[in-house]
Amino acid sequence: MTPVISIIMGSTSDLPVMEKAAQLLDQLHVPFEMNALSAHRTPEAVEAFAKQAKGRGVKVVIAAAGMAAALPGVIAANTTLPVIGVPIKGSALDGVDALYSIIQMPPGIPVATVAINGAMNAAILAVQMLALSDTALAESLAAYKEGLKQKIVKANEELAGVKYAYKVN
Repeated sequence: MTPVISIIMGSTSDLPVMEKAAQLLDQLHVPFEMNALSAHRTPEAVEAFAKQAKGRGVKVVIAAAGMAAALPGVIAANTTLPVIGVPIKGSALDGVDALYSIIQMPPGIPVATVAINGAMNAAILAVQMLALSDTALAESLAAYKEGLKQKIVKANEELAGVKYAYKVN
């Protein structure tokens, strides 16, 4: 099985956040890989990864990093694949520094960016990209989103049964 999504994180300390992306991809049966690479500590490995990913069958890269958060941008600079950046909370600035680092890319080197610690949304965005040319995956994604809708419907049904003296409904 060839991975079509690559989850890259700057450090394994990012795993508690990034496992949400892995769990969703697993649930939707999307082959993925997961590696730790650092734009600052292993720049040659990051460059090699980015240049070889497409040839290995990867179609979307999800790259997570905190603080200076150079990883998503360095990957985007070295590939034509779509890159989704996940800013990681953890510094004194609660991830805002990483968010700004990832979204402030120069013209020609875009990185789609999700919320701080937004790994699940990064996975959903990656799946939406792949689903454009994969009808089975599109159906799985639609079923997943319908499940989200049903959770809210059920929550509203449960709230209807909650009683307060001045609650009107």
